[in-house]
Amino acid sequence: LTGPAASLGIPEKQTIDVLPKEIDGEKVTYIIVDDASDPSAAVRAASKLINEDKVDVVLGPSITPTSLAILETMANGKTPFISAAGSAVIASPVEGPKTWAFKLAPQESSMAHYVYGSMEKAGDKTVGFIGFNDAFGDSFIGAFKKEAETRGIEVVSDERYSARDSSVTAQALSTVSANPDAVIIGASGTPGVAPILELRDLGYEGDIYINQGMANPDVLRVGGDALNGVMLAVSPVLVAEQLPDDNPVKGEALKYISTYEGKYGEGTRNLFGATVWDAFKLASAAAVEAKKTAEPGTVEFREALRNELESLRDVVGAQGVFNMSPTDHNGTDLRAESLVKIENGGWTYVPLD
Repeated sequence: LTGPAASLGIPEKQTIDVLPKEIDGEKVTYIIVDDASDPSAAVRAASKLINEDKVDVVLGPSITPTSLAILETMANGKTPFISAAGSAVIASPVEGPKTWAFKLAPQESSMAHYVYGSMEKAGDKTVGFIGFNDAFGDSFIGAFKKEAETRGIEVVSDERYSARDSSVTAQALSTVSANPDAVIIGASGTPGVAPILELRDLGYEGDIYINQGMANPDVLRVGGDALNGVMLAVSPVLVAEQLPDDNPVKGEALKYISTYEGKYGEGTRNLFGATVWDAFKLASAAAVEAKKTAEPGTVEFREALRNELESLRDVVGAQGVFNMSPTDHNGTDLRAESLVKIENGGWTYVPLD
Protein backbone atom coordinates (compact mmCIF):
# COMPACT_ATOMS: atom_id res chain seq x y z
CA LEU A 1 0.00 0.00 0.00
CA THR A 2 3.07 2.25 0.27
CA GLY A 3 6.49 2.34 -1.39
CA PRO A 4 7.26 1.98 -5.14
CA ALA A 5 4.53 -0.64 -5.69
CA ALA A 6 1.74 1.32 -4.01
CA SER A 7 -0.06 1.79 -7.34
CA LEU A 8 -0.42 -2.00 -7.45
CA GLY A 9 -1.38 -2.64 -3.84
CA ILE A 10 -3.99 0.09 -3.45
CA PRO A 11 -6.40 -1.29 -6.10
CA GLU A 12 -5.86 -4.78 -4.66
CA LYS A 13 -6.99 -3.49 -1.27
CA GLN A 14 -9.94 -1.71 -2.90
CA THR A 15 -10.92 -4.96 -4.64
CA ILE A 16 -10.83 -6.79 -1.32
CA ASP A 17 -13.32 -4.23 -0.04
CA VAL A 18 -15.90 -5.39 -2.64
CA LEU A 19 -15.35 -9.15 -2.33
CA PRO A 20 -18.02 -11.47 -0.85
CA LYS A 21 -18.14 -11.74 2.92
CA GLU A 22 -19.05 -15.44 2.90
CA ILE A 23 -17.87 -18.66 1.25
CA ASP A 24 -20.30 -21.55 1.34
CA GLY A 25 -21.99 -20.18 4.46
CA GLU A 26 -18.70 -19.51 6.27
CA LYS A 27 -17.90 -15.92 7.27
CA VAL A 28 -14.76 -14.55 5.61
CA THR A 29 -12.47 -12.27 7.59
CA TYR A 30 -10.06 -10.10 5.59
CA ILE A 31 -6.85 -8.92 7.27
CA ILE A 32 -4.86 -6.39 5.24
CA VAL A 33 -1.19 -5.75 5.97
CA ASP A 34 1.03 -3.20 4.20
CA ASP A 35 4.51 -4.54 3.39
CA ALA A 36 5.64 -1.12 2.02
CA SER A 37 6.97 -2.87 -1.13
CA ASP A 38 9.82 -4.19 1.04
CA PRO A 39 10.84 -7.90 1.14
CA SER A 40 11.82 -7.84 4.82
CA ALA A 41 8.53 -6.23 5.78
CA ALA A 42 6.71 -8.82 3.66
CA VAL A 43 8.32 -11.64 5.65
CA ARG A 44 7.25 -10.01 8.92
CA ALA A 45 3.73 -9.55 7.56
CA ALA A 46 3.52 -13.17 6.46
CA SER A 47 4.71 -14.37 9.87
CA LYS A 48 2.07 -12.24 11.59
CA LEU A 49 -0.71 -13.53 9.36
CA ILE A 50 0.28 -17.15 9.96
CA ASN A 51 1.27 -17.13 13.61
CA GLU A 52 -1.00 -14.46 15.10
CA ASP A 53 -3.99 -14.22 12.79
CA LYS A 54 -4.04 -17.95 11.88
CA VAL A 55 -5.18 -17.23 8.31
CA ASP A 56 -6.17 -20.03 5.93
CA VAL A 57 -4.83 -18.38 2.76
CA VAL A 58 -2.90 -15.26 1.77
CA LEU A 59 -3.76 -13.21 -1.32
CA GLY A 60 -0.57 -11.39 -2.35
CA PRO A 61 2.07 -9.98 -2.17
CA SER A 62 1.96 -7.53 -5.08
CA ILE A 63 5.46 -7.80 -6.57
CA THR A 64 8.06 -10.46 -7.34
CA PRO A 65 10.74 -9.61 -4.71
CA THR A 66 8.25 -9.64 -1.84
CA SER A 67 6.57 -12.80 -3.16
CA LEU A 68 9.88 -14.65 -3.35
CA ALA A 69 10.85 -13.40 0.10
CA ILE A 70 7.90 -15.08 1.83
CA LEU A 71 8.22 -18.51 0.20
CA GLU A 72 9.97 -20.17 3.16
CA THR A 73 7.68 -18.53 5.70
CA MET A 74 4.52 -19.67 3.94
CA ALA A 75 5.83 -23.20 3.44
CA ASN A 76 6.95 -23.50 7.06
CA GLY A 77 3.51 -22.31 8.14
CA LYS A 78 1.81 -24.72 5.70
CA THR A 79 -0.30 -21.87 4.35
CA PRO A 80 -1.03 -21.43 0.63
CA PHE A 81 -0.62 -18.03 -0.96
CA ILE A 82 -1.75 -16.63 -4.30
CA SER A 83 0.67 -13.94 -5.46
CA ALA A 84 -0.50 -10.95 -7.47
CA ALA A 85 3.00 -10.51 -8.95
CA GLY A 86 4.17 -11.36 -12.44
CA SER A 87 7.27 -13.55 -12.54
CA ALA A 88 7.02 -17.25 -13.27
CA VAL A 89 9.80 -17.97 -10.76
CA ILE A 90 7.40 -17.34 -7.87
CA ALA A 91 5.58 -20.62 -8.38
CA SER A 92 7.79 -22.56 -10.78
CA PRO A 93 9.08 -25.20 -10.65
CA VAL A 94 6.46 -26.57 -8.25
CA GLU A 95 8.80 -28.06 -5.68
CA GLY A 96 9.98 -27.36 -2.15
CA PRO A 97 8.49 -24.16 -0.68
CA LYS A 98 6.90 -23.35 -4.05
CA THR A 99 4.38 -26.14 -3.58
CA TRP A 100 2.54 -23.62 -1.38
CA ALA A 101 2.80 -20.79 -3.94
CA PHE A 102 0.37 -19.90 -6.73
CA LYS A 103 0.75 -17.06 -9.24
CA LEU A 104 -2.10 -15.92 -11.50
CA ALA A 105 -0.48 -13.34 -13.81
CA PRO A 106 0.16 -14.89 -17.25
CA GLN A 107 3.59 -16.33 -17.91
CA GLU A 108 6.24 -14.19 -19.59
CA SER A 109 6.13 -16.50 -22.62
CA SER A 110 2.49 -15.56 -23.24
CA MET A 111 3.33 -11.85 -23.06
CA ALA A 112 6.25 -12.39 -25.45
CA HIS A 113 3.95 -14.12 -27.94
CA TYR A 114 1.89 -10.95 -28.34
CA VAL A 115 4.74 -8.43 -28.12
CA TYR A 116 6.98 -10.17 -30.63
CA GLY A 117 4.00 -10.89 -32.85
CA SER A 118 3.35 -7.16 -32.93
CA MET A 119 7.02 -6.39 -33.57
CA GLU A 120 7.20 -8.86 -36.45
CA LYS A 121 4.06 -7.33 -37.92
CA ALA A 122 5.78 -3.92 -37.78
CA GLY A 123 8.98 -5.27 -39.32
CA ASP A 124 11.10 -4.74 -36.19
CA LYS A 125 14.30 -6.82 -36.20
CA THR A 126 16.19 -5.58 -33.12
CA VAL A 127 15.18 -4.91 -29.50
CA GLY A 128 16.60 -3.17 -26.45
CA PHE A 129 15.57 -3.66 -22.82
CA ILE A 130 15.41 -1.29 -19.87
CA GLY A 131 14.29 -2.97 -16.65
CA PHE A 132 14.55 -3.26 -12.90
CA ASN A 133 17.75 -4.74 -11.45
CA ASP A 134 15.76 -7.17 -9.29
CA ALA A 135 14.10 -10.57 -9.52
CA PHE A 136 11.27 -9.21 -11.64
CA GLY A 137 13.61 -7.57 -14.14
CA ASP A 138 15.78 -10.68 -14.35
CA SER A 139 12.84 -13.03 -14.86
CA PHE A 140 10.93 -10.85 -17.31
CA ILE A 141 13.87 -9.83 -19.48
CA GLY A 142 15.41 -13.31 -19.32
CA ALA A 143 12.22 -14.87 -20.66
CA PHE A 144 11.88 -12.24 -23.39
CA LYS A 145 15.51 -12.73 -24.45
CA LYS A 146 14.94 -16.45 -24.76
CA GLU A 147 11.86 -15.91 -26.92
CA ALA A 148 13.70 -13.31 -29.04
CA GLU A 149 16.33 -15.89 -29.89
CA THR A 150 13.73 -18.39 -31.11
CA ARG A 151 12.16 -15.70 -33.32
CA GLY A 152 15.40 -14.38 -34.78
CA ILE A 153 15.10 -10.95 -33.13
CA GLU A 154 18.47 -9.50 -32.13
CA VAL A 155 18.91 -8.10 -28.61
CA VAL A 156 21.19 -5.05 -28.93
CA SER A 157 21.02 -3.63 -25.39
CA ASP A 158 20.03 -4.50 -21.83
CA GLU A 159 20.02 -1.71 -19.24
CA ARG A 160 18.93 -1.97 -15.59
CA TYR A 161 17.93 0.45 -12.81
CA SER A 162 16.39 0.48 -9.35
CA ALA A 163 12.75 1.33 -8.72
CA ARG A 164 14.01 3.98 -6.28
CA ASP A 165 16.51 5.61 -8.68
CA SER A 166 15.98 9.33 -9.24
CA SER A 167 17.34 9.20 -12.81
CA VAL A 168 17.60 6.69 -15.67
CA THR A 169 19.20 9.09 -18.14
CA ALA A 170 22.36 6.98 -18.53
CA GLN A 171 20.35 3.85 -19.28
CA ALA A 172 18.20 5.67 -21.83
CA LEU A 173 21.26 7.18 -23.55
CA SER A 174 22.93 3.79 -23.80
CA THR A 175 19.76 2.28 -25.25
CA VAL A 176 19.31 5.02 -27.86
CA SER A 177 22.95 4.67 -28.91
CA ALA A 178 22.30 0.97 -29.66
CA ASN A 179 19.51 2.08 -32.05
CA PRO A 180 17.01 -0.76 -31.44
CA ASP A 181 13.88 -0.97 -33.58
CA ALA A 182 11.87 -1.39 -30.37
CA VAL A 183 12.43 -1.02 -26.63
CA ILE A 184 10.76 -3.21 -24.01
CA ILE A 185 10.42 -1.96 -20.43
CA GLY A 186 10.82 -4.63 -17.74
CA ALA A 187 9.56 -2.64 -14.76
CA SER A 188 6.38 -2.34 -12.71
CA GLY A 189 4.24 0.47 -11.33
CA THR A 190 4.92 4.17 -11.82
CA PRO A 191 8.75 3.79 -11.62
CA GLY A 192 8.47 2.10 -15.02
CA VAL A 193 7.47 5.40 -16.61
CA ALA A 194 10.87 7.03 -16.03
CA PRO A 195 12.76 5.37 -18.92
CA ILE A 196 9.90 6.15 -21.32
CA LEU A 197 10.04 9.85 -20.45
CA GLU A 198 13.82 9.81 -20.97
CA LEU A 199 13.53 8.00 -24.31
CA ARG A 200 10.97 10.55 -25.51
CA ASP A 201 13.19 13.45 -24.39
CA LEU A 202 16.07 11.94 -26.33
CA GLY A 203 13.95 11.76 -29.47
CA TYR A 204 13.72 7.99 -29.70
CA GLU A 205 11.21 7.18 -32.45
CA GLY A 206 11.07 3.37 -32.30
CA ASP A 207 8.25 1.29 -30.83
CA ILE A 208 8.05 1.08 -27.03
CA TYR A 209 6.45 -1.79 -25.15
CA ILE A 210 5.70 -1.93 -21.43
CA ASN A 211 4.33 -4.90 -19.50
CA GLN A 212 1.24 -5.64 -17.47
CA GLY A 213 3.01 -4.66 -14.25
CA MET A 214 2.48 -1.09 -15.43
CA ALA A 215 -1.17 -1.50 -16.43
CA ASN A 216 -2.82 0.88 -14.01
CA PRO A 217 -4.34 4.39 -14.06
CA ASP A 218 -1.47 5.88 -12.03
CA VAL A 219 0.96 4.94 -14.81
CA LEU A 220 -1.25 6.70 -17.35
CA ARG A 221 -1.41 9.76 -15.10
CA VAL A 222 2.34 9.94 -14.53
CA GLY A 223 3.26 9.20 -18.14
CA GLY A 224 0.73 11.53 -19.77
CA ASP A 225 1.16 12.18 -23.48
CA ALA A 226 4.56 10.46 -23.49
CA LEU A 227 2.74 7.13 -23.35
CA ASN A 228 0.77 7.68 -26.55
CA GLY A 229 1.52 4.80 -28.91
CA VAL A 230 3.14 2.61 -26.24
CA MET A 231 1.89 -0.98 -26.41
CA LEU A 232 1.75 -3.94 -24.06
CA ALA A 233 0.54 -7.50 -23.75
CA VAL A 234 -1.91 -7.50 -20.87
CA SER A 235 -4.92 -9.18 -19.31
CA PRO A 236 -8.08 -8.78 -21.43
CA VAL A 237 -9.88 -7.24 -18.43
CA LEU A 238 -8.25 -3.92 -19.23
CA VAL A 239 -10.24 -3.66 -22.48
CA ALA A 240 -13.16 -5.95 -21.66
CA GLU A 241 -15.82 -3.93 -23.50
CA GLN A 242 -13.71 -3.95 -26.67
CA LEU A 243 -13.18 -7.72 -26.74
CA PRO A 244 -14.94 -9.92 -29.30
CA ASP A 245 -18.09 -11.49 -27.86
CA ASP A 246 -16.60 -14.97 -28.20
CA ASN A 247 -13.68 -14.15 -25.89
CA PRO A 248 -14.12 -16.59 -22.96
CA VAL A 249 -13.19 -14.11 -20.20
CA LYS A 250 -15.32 -11.21 -21.39
CA GLY A 251 -18.31 -12.00 -19.17
CA GLU A 252 -16.35 -12.35 -15.91
CA ALA A 253 -14.18 -9.35 -16.79
CA LEU A 254 -17.27 -7.19 -17.25
CA LYS A 255 -18.62 -8.46 -13.93
CA TYR A 256 -15.44 -7.38 -12.16
CA ILE A 257 -15.45 -4.00 -13.86
CA SER A 258 -19.10 -3.39 -13.00
CA THR A 259 -18.47 -4.23 -9.35
CA TYR A 260 -15.20 -2.30 -8.99
CA GLU A 261 -16.06 0.77 -11.01
CA GLY A 262 -19.53 0.78 -9.47
CA LYS A 263 -17.84 1.74 -6.21
CA TYR A 264 -14.73 3.62 -7.32
CA GLY A 265 -15.85 5.31 -10.53
CA GLU A 266 -15.59 4.91 -14.28
CA GLY A 267 -12.11 4.16 -15.59
CA THR A 268 -10.70 2.98 -12.26
CA ARG A 269 -10.41 -0.71 -13.25
CA ASN A 270 -7.04 -2.21 -12.52
CA LEU A 271 -5.21 -5.35 -13.56
CA PHE A 272 -3.92 -6.00 -10.06
CA GLY A 273 -7.37 -5.57 -8.60
CA ALA A 274 -8.61 -8.12 -11.14
CA THR A 275 -5.84 -10.49 -10.03
CA VAL A 276 -7.13 -10.37 -6.46
CA TRP A 277 -10.69 -10.85 -7.78
CA ASP A 278 -9.55 -14.04 -9.54
CA ALA A 279 -7.48 -15.14 -6.54
CA PHE A 280 -10.60 -14.97 -4.39
CA LYS A 281 -12.59 -16.89 -6.99
CA LEU A 282 -10.02 -19.70 -7.04
CA ALA A 283 -9.60 -19.74 -3.26
CA SER A 284 -13.38 -19.79 -2.84
CA ALA A 285 -13.84 -22.73 -5.20
CA ALA A 286 -11.04 -24.64 -3.48
CA ALA A 287 -12.35 -23.84 0.01
CA VAL A 288 -15.78 -25.31 -0.75
CA GLU A 289 -14.13 -28.64 -1.54
CA ALA A 290 -11.51 -28.47 1.23
CA LYS A 291 -14.24 -27.92 3.83
CA LYS A 292 -15.60 -31.37 3.03
CA THR A 293 -12.50 -32.95 4.59
CA ALA A 294 -11.35 -30.48 7.29
CA GLU A 295 -12.45 -27.51 9.38
CA PRO A 296 -11.29 -24.00 8.42
CA GLY A 297 -8.63 -22.69 10.76
CA THR A 298 -6.72 -25.97 10.92
CA VAL A 299 -3.51 -27.24 9.33
CA GLU A 300 -5.56 -30.01 7.74
CA PHE A 301 -7.81 -27.45 6.06
CA ARG A 302 -4.86 -25.46 4.73
CA GLU A 303 -3.31 -28.62 3.32
CA ALA A 304 -6.62 -29.59 1.74
CA LEU A 305 -7.01 -26.06 0.37
CA ARG A 306 -3.59 -26.23 -1.25
CA ASN A 307 -4.43 -29.60 -2.80
CA GLU A 308 -7.75 -28.33 -4.14
CA LEU A 309 -6.16 -25.18 -5.58
CA GLU A 310 -3.83 -27.23 -7.75
CA SER A 311 -6.75 -29.43 -8.87
CA LEU A 312 -8.92 -26.60 -10.21
CA ARG A 313 -9.86 -26.87 -13.89
CA ASP A 314 -11.55 -24.54 -16.37
CA VAL A 315 -12.13 -21.76 -13.84
CA VAL A 316 -13.05 -18.63 -15.82
CA GLY A 317 -11.71 -15.49 -14.17
CA ALA A 318 -11.69 -11.82 -15.05
CA GLN A 319 -8.31 -12.15 -16.71
CA GLY A 320 -7.99 -15.73 -17.91
CA VAL A 321 -9.12 -19.34 -17.84
CA PHE A 322 -7.24 -21.27 -15.16
CA ASN A 323 -6.25 -24.94 -15.35
CA MET A 324 -4.02 -25.80 -12.40
CA SER A 325 -2.11 -29.03 -11.87
CA PRO A 326 0.53 -30.47 -9.48
CA THR A 327 3.19 -29.19 -11.92
CA ASP A 328 1.54 -25.89 -12.88
CA HIS A 329 0.52 -23.38 -10.20
CA ASN A 330 -0.26 -20.68 -12.77
CA GLY A 331 -2.72 -22.40 -15.06
CA THR A 332 -3.02 -19.72 -17.75
CA ASP A 333 -2.64 -19.87 -21.52
CA LEU A 334 -2.78 -17.36 -24.39
CA ARG A 335 -6.39 -16.55 -23.49
CA ALA A 336 -5.03 -14.60 -20.50
CA GLU A 337 -3.41 -11.98 -22.71
CA SER A 338 -4.33 -9.43 -25.36
CA LEU A 339 -2.45 -6.71 -27.22
CA VAL A 340 -3.27 -3.16 -26.10
CA LYS A 341 -2.12 0.31 -27.18
CA ILE A 342 -2.20 3.45 -25.04
CA GLU A 343 -4.04 6.27 -26.80
CA ASN A 344 -4.98 9.63 -25.29
CA GLY A 345 -4.79 8.41 -21.72
CA GLY A 346 -6.73 5.18 -22.30
CA TRP A 347 -6.37 1.55 -23.31
CA THR A 348 -7.24 0.40 -26.85
CA TYR A 349 -7.59 -3.25 -27.88
CA VAL A 350 -5.41 -4.22 -30.85
CA PRO A 351 -6.24 -7.48 -32.69
CA LEU A 352 -2.95 -9.24 -33.43
CA ASP A 353 -4.22 -11.02 -36.54
